[in-house]
Amino acid sequence: MKEMLETKQKNKERVFLAIVQMKRERSQWTPDEILQEMHSLVEACGADVVGHLICPVDKPTANYLIGTGKVEELASLSALEGAETIIFSADLKGSQQRNLEKVLKIRVIDRTQLILDIFARRAKSAEGKMQVELAQLEYLLPRLVGKGVELSRLGGGIGTSGPGETKLEVDRRRIGEKITRLKRELKQVSISQDIKRKKRQDKGLPAISLVGYTNAGKSTLFNVLTASGQETKDGLFTTLDSLARHCILPNRQRVVLSDTVGFMHDLPHHLIEAFKTTLEEVKHADLLIHVIDVSHPQFRQMYQSVLNVLEQLNVLNKPTLNVFNKIDQVSDREWLKSLKENYDHAVYISAKTQENMESLLHEMTDILSALFMEINVLVPIHRMDLVSLAHEEGEVFSIKYYEDKINIRAAVPTNISGLFLKAAE
Repeated sequence: MKEMLETKQKNKERVFLAIVQMKRERSQWTPDEILQEMHSLVEACGADVVGHLICPVDKPTANYLIGTGKVEELASLSALEGAETIIFSADLKGSQQRNLEKVLKIRVIDRTQLILDIFARRAKSAEGKMQVELAQLEYLLPRLVGKGVELSRLGGGIGTSGPGETKLEVDRRRIGEKITRLKRELKQVSISQDIKRKKRQDKGLPAISLVGYTNAGKSTLFNVLTASGQETKDGLFTTLDSLARHCILPNRQRVVLSDTVGFMHDLPHHLIEAFKTTLEEVKHADLLIHVIDVSHPQFRQMYQSVLNVLEQLNVLNKPTLNVFNKIDQVSDREWLKSLKENYDHAVYISAKTQENMESLLHEMTDILSALFMEINVLVPIHRMDLVSLAHEEGEVFSIKYYEDKINIRAAVPTNISGLFLKAAE
């Protein structure tokens, strides 16, 4: 048994990290913090980090991104450690990647390719696999040279979990066709999800989406709130498929709670675009629960990174409840009390030990109650647009038609209730 374990350890891919520090770019993340996260990403792929080099860059070079001196140093150090792959923390152009591989004599990939590899390994559902494949192909397309590119290289290793066309060279035209097909298929999935979502809305069920940095504890919280028993793991990007389950609030209101893919700082654009189908749940949610790992040293930077992604999705202004998770790992409770003053609508919990879960449920109830207003109005007979609006945005209790009036009884979002009240004047 011991020998098998040692063999397994020896067979792990040896990775050397190139941490690129753009001096002219202001970043909330220090090189050491980026290094720590890159370590976690590599571990998620089951490989070992055998060394690293911080590469300060005044101005990116066209050939290698970093200066030739750092390239030489990288070659020496990676060879000394017996590295099989070098991973850059910054995105590389196709030409830069090829030039670096020629000089360094080993495989070179960038952070985006590393994340795409993790997603390819973790995707389980047909939808998830399609989304990952689309992101991979859109990443590969501008990097094609000559007649084609081998999507699944021989030899294996990080960055080789290709879209499935083993040992096959595919040209631009064929990749373009495949991208078009995948987008078409994902659009059909999106339509199907829209139908399901409309059925939930017709039942008057408010929608709540969990969002947060990867490994913040969203899935654990999802399990506690819905008693769904979904598998949870400590690691990056363990949830790729959107899950939706019912949850009962203290006022006995039934809501639909959805778990979503974890975010990360500088999340590859291809992934955000490809996962739009999954992230539609976030766009249509009445309330966002932003789960934050308060025990993590970089939780503030992670918090901001999630806000940046929400801004890209145009949902930054949605009602949001900040849920600071993993307080069971924080010994200084006075610090937690002082921290609470800096965030609006904040609750401090441990999904693992279920501490303060009651406070969370009551806060969710209060926010949702404030978002909707019950109306009982008589509007002019020609205002069928308001009938449609009540059906689309709220929960309709009854619609009665009279000679010149329409009686609408419904619960509608507070921010549009004025339209009904004004028409009834």
